Amino acid sequence: MTSPLFDLSGKVALVTGASRGIGEATARLLATFGAHVVVSSRKHDACEAVAASIRAAGGAATALAAHIGDRESITALYARLDAAGLVPDILVNNAAANPYFGHVLEMDAGAFDKTVDVNIRGYFQCSQEAARRMKAKGGGAIVNVASVNAVRPAPGQLVYSMTKAAIVSMTQGFAKECAGFGVRVNAVLPGLTDTHFASAITQDPKLMAMMTKMIPMGRAAEPSEIAPTIAFLCTPAAGYVTGAVYAVDGGYLA
Repeated sequence: MTSPLFDLSGKVALVTGASRGIGEATARLLATFGAHVVVSSRKHDACEAVAASIRAAGGAATALAAHIGDRESITALYARLDAAGLVPDILVNNAAANPYFGHVLEMDAGAFDKTVDVNIRGYFQCSQEAARRMKAKGGGAIVNVASVNAVRPAPGQLVYSMTKAAIVSMTQGFAKECAGFGVRVNAVLPGLTDTHFASAITQDPKLMAMMTKMIPMGRAAEPSEIAPTIAFLCTPAAGYVTGAVYAVDGGYLA
């Protein structure tokens, strides 16, 4: 039996970028806590595969595809949620873009725009749409997945790091402005995690050797090791937590 502190029964949780990696692990964990999880990413088939697996395990899940880098797609996503009666009590902003890895002087405008569109504007629009609905429902929880790069920009990832720093500021601003509506807003800063998203590093032995030397625990995280902190921030156990930023990084920022 789930403790009341972690019971999300009757809650609707929208998780973006949930077809794999940290988003998938988070969606699965929220479902075990009793939430009806809306699995969202760009490709419907990938979303449905995760949602079907959650349902097969006894949980509740719906797949709704959306491109978080596109304004109209986000608007359509929330319209579909409204029509289905799935108004979010929880939003996990996890979808992210990092299309360029290299020296900042060589980065083109297209890669810059894509990174900013998803990581800043997409997070903002999703948070705004969700918080409006949470206000009407009497409260809710938003968790933004940022990165340790928000605090310590990584070589070859300047714009990505810059957007993650903006997410931290966004988190704190939303937390202050929405606390009066019962809407809590927090952020998690994952360290290096073994996902497809981070494969440019995790699949390069030289880069991995360099990175693990900087991580006191000496390894990358698994997505399942990041998800519990995200899930905690969505539950009643974190009822007095808002505007907080949690590093889950094996000691990298220590």
